[in-house]
Amino acid sequence: MASKSHVRVGEQAWARTPKVNGEFFAMTYGALVMQIIEDHEDVDLVNKQLEKIGYNIGVRIIDEFLAKSGLPGPCQSHRETADSIAKVAFKMFLGITADVTSWNAERSSFCLTFYENPLTEFVELPAEYTGLVYSNILCGAIRGALEMIQVRAQCKFVRDTLKGDDVNEIQVEIQEVMEEVMSEDYKDNS
Repeated sequence: MASKSHVRVGEQAWARTPKVNGEFFAMTYGALVMQIIEDHEDVDLVNKQLEKIGYNIGVRIIDEFLAKSGLPGPCQSHRETADSIAKVAFKMFLGITADVTSWNAERSSFCLTFYENPLTEFVELPAEYTGLVYSNILCGAIRGALEMIQVRAQCKFVRDTLKGDDVNEIQVEIQEVMEEVMSEDYKDNS
């Protein structure tokens, strides 16, 4: 008789999701970055392209995050949003966690600080690429995911271990919490 696997109480649904080998993921990402460098040659254009790719990923993975994270509902504050990104989303998609630091006085800007970056596992930046934000895809993914839950934000790397910093740090600045606008046509039909 075949046995069924059972979920233990408290086990997150995302913990049962099959994982891609981290080394394979890092090497594949490295090949993508190299191809973009070959295609665009200008480091600023490469940074923009990586952010754009990340944005498109974020727009798509937010549904998976919301479905599998086990969070009880929408975040009620910027603090909850930051903690969800740092502790749940980073763990779910990157296998690491981040610390939330450096809140501004208005509580609209914070930093995600993390020591390990699986994207940079086998990477050394040559001197001619010092302006490259190698992991800029993460900034785009955060921005895209937040936008899908009606939070407009800007993200940027402020510290990067590839550039000699002791830690990786992404600054997230929440610019606007957008209200969901329902079109008049939709309202009339409901």
